[in-house]
Amino acid sequence: MLTGKQTRYLRGLAHHLDPVFQIGKGGLNDHLVRHVEEAIEKRELLKVSVLNNCGEDAKELGPELAKQAGAELVQVIGKTIILYKESRDNKTIELPR
Repeated sequence: MLTGKQTRYLRGLAHHLDPVFQIGKGGLNDHLVRHVEEAIEKRELLKVSVLNNCGEDAKELGPELAKQAGAELVQVIGKTIILYKESRDNKTIELPR
């Protein structure tokens, strides 16, 4: 579980990132979750955008995607989901205490 200080720090780091994945009309599926898991292991911090043609709301998709990918939900802002998961092999982000 992330503290408020850690969440603010990660939001600041994510501000300059571009979304890596897009959730469209297909919604959340196993294929997308598997790719998110692989990418988040390499990057630790990841942005996912929800397209307008997606039938679900980003505020509902964010917690569900985080749970399925085994990641922490940092923030859902507009149609953008920010996820964090500490990498086992490629640790680059040092969280504040």
